[in-house]
Amino acid sequence: MGVLSGIRVVEMAGIGPAPFAGMMLADHGAEVLRIDRIEKSGLGVAAMDPALDPLGRGKRSVALDLKRPEAVAAALRLIGQADALIEGFRPGVMERFGLGPEACLGANPKLVYGRMTGYGQEGPLSRRAGHDIDYIALSGALHAIGPGGVKPVVPLNLVGDFGGGGMLLAFGVAAALVSAGRTGRGQVVDAAMTDGAALLTAMFHGLRAAGLWQDRRGANLLDGAAPFYDTYETSDGEFLAVGAIEPKFYAELLDRLGLARESLPAQMDRARWPELKARIAAAIRTRTRAAWESVFDGSDACVAPVLSLAESALHRQNAERSAFLDAFGVTQPAPAPRFQATPGRVQGPPPREGQDTEAALRDWGFSAGEIERLRAVAAAR
Repeated sequence: MGVLSGIRVVEMAGIGPAPFAGMMLADHGAEVLRIDRIEKSGLGVAAMDPALDPLGRGKRSVALDLKRPEAVAAALRLIGQADALIEGFRPGVMERFGLGPEACLGANPKLVYGRMTGYGQEGPLSRRAGHDIDYIALSGALHAIGPGGVKPVVPLNLVGDFGGGGMLLAFGVAAALVSAGRTGRGQVVDAAMTDGAALLTAMFHGLRAAGLWQDRRGANLLDGAAPFYDTYETSDGEFLAVGAIEPKFYAELLDRLGLARESLPAQMDRARWPELKARIAAAIRTRTRAAWESVFDGSDACVAPVLSLAESALHRQNAERSAFLDAFGVTQPAPAPRFQATPGRVQGPPPREGQDTEAALRDWGFSAGEIERLRAVAAAR
């Protein structure tokens, strides 16, 4: 029984952040029913076997042709029984289906209506197409990532889609569910990836206001400019991550590297950071990553091996905490965060599109005749 047990969520099928939010809710006990469209949306991404996609885990799928009024009525009936709806279309798409907030909240006043977009529900760019890279570019986050003197580094699609998008939507839905439980009134959650990515930069705006952050790449404490906060290549072509900011941790770093402090520039002498970085890099290049792992084992020097996706699941820290699991033929991250009394768990395998249509509709109160009529409508298209 997860912390969200008893909560019913309808998820409109999509890609990226909205399914990620749905996964998080399902991991913690919510019953997530995904509505897949029989009419494909042309998402323009490489096809992937749904059974291999962790974002679908723990969900069920019904397939409806939302171009047919009978299917729209069925979707509205499902939404009328749900605690929350999550969708990731551009503004206006749900309204064109006849499933906008006015219709859904009219049918279900306690509904939490979660909307995931790139630019938000209004504004000059709200209806424009985009992807993670565009959203984090406008937020200021992309500008700050990467070494000085080169182009910004693309941080996968972690900052916009998942950190500033899916997690923001999951938080918004969970918070609005608390409010709905208290007041009896639902509401729309407008989660935009530009807003979320900007929110993730809050600390850096404070540092900039305090004169502690330069608004350019590769010039600051946490962007790779500092010799004690960067990655370094080892003798076998692997990498170490070094994050020894505090003086006592930095002192331990130098000691474990065999570098005498008196022979080096001062830690915070920014003018000599290139010299200090070269000395640290030369020391780290003398041994393999595994050898350095042994050297730093048990220390507070804030050094970690840079692991691949495959390696990370095998590291002893992650293994001890069961941070990864093998489920349905895929090694994947385990549910997070952890709740002491009601731990999350993967509720079931990712569904194929429409595989649960009959069973799920029956469980949500549709009669055999109603299900048959929906099947006939779909077959007649």
